[in-house]
Amino acid sequence: MSMGRFVNSMDPTSGLEVIRDWNGVAQVVLRSPKGASARVSLCGGQVVSWRNDRGEELLFTSSKATFKPPNAMRGGIQMCFPQFGYSGTLERHGFARNRIWSLDDEQPPLNHNDNGSKVSVDLILKPSEDDLKCWPHCFEFRLRASLSKDGDLSLISRIRNVNGKPFSFSFAYHTYLSVSDISEVRIEGLETLDYLDNLSHKERFTEQGDAITFESEVDRVYVSSPNVVAVIDHEKKHSFVIRKEGLPDVVVWNPWEKKSKTMVDLGDEEYKQMLCVDAAAVERAISLRPGEEWTGKLELSAVLSTNCSDHLDHPVSI
Repeated sequence: MSMGRFVNSMDPTSGLEVIRDWNGVAQVVLRSPKGASARVSLCGGQVVSWRNDRGEELLFTSSKATFKPPNAMRGGIQMCFPQFGYSGTLERHGFARNRIWSLDDEQPPLNHNDNGSKVSVDLILKPSEDDLKCWPHCFEFRLRASLSKDGDLSLISRIRNVNGKPFSFSFAYHTYLSVSDISEVRIEGLETLDYLDNLSHKERFTEQGDAITFESEVDRVYVSSPNVVAVIDHEKKHSFVIRKEGLPDVVVWNPWEKKSKTMVDLGDEEYKQMLCVDAAAVERAISLRPGEEWTGKLELSAVLSTNCSDHLDHPVSI
């Protein structure tokens, strides 16, 4: 697909630029007027970087990550579709994150007015013949990635059934957050919720803590979760505020020391600098009849920890 409309708008006021990585795969760079930035790769539709206006990287990428398209690298934000984990017959986390996407020149309107306060890029994925052999359902997956003037990152996924029959799928924004020290981090907003523990054969438990803290491996799916969750990093004195729509679950994962040593694309000590908190639809599959469309929204903000409690009561407005 042509990238002409993007290449022609690479002036300082556009906030948008197309570059190529060392594999020759296009990446779209979004820039806010205040200096924040994000990079979205056409390999997997993966967000590979999100920096604040001080140039600090907010997403984790492993120093041992392999950059060999079409495989997703360990880090950033991955699009997990039509399967999360090993919950079905497909490759882990589905095939969307391992495909080359296209720029979408025919993006329909999203029925909201951002008054030009965001810079955005639209991507699209359609199934290949090989995809249809392993998952025989015709779909259109549209992704809009936006950066606000304040540096907030938002992702809107729209998946349409263009098939002649219904299909079901799971979905997650597999989000690697960069943290100072995992033992100094806590998650607020998931207290008293039920979760499925993937370390105990998906047995269901109820969260007992006032906040989630980390002192060993964690791999959980928090179900029926609120639309706003906060990740508080005491050492960095900032918090991530995660807002979501259409995604009832939150996946929380950190491999800790023992599992990290078995992962070839993760450094032995890097589990200390990462935390995955994924807005997801995992417990119950999403079903679409022919012609129907599903929308899942994510917004990430980095705020001072002292202001974090204000955001937990803030409505979603992506």
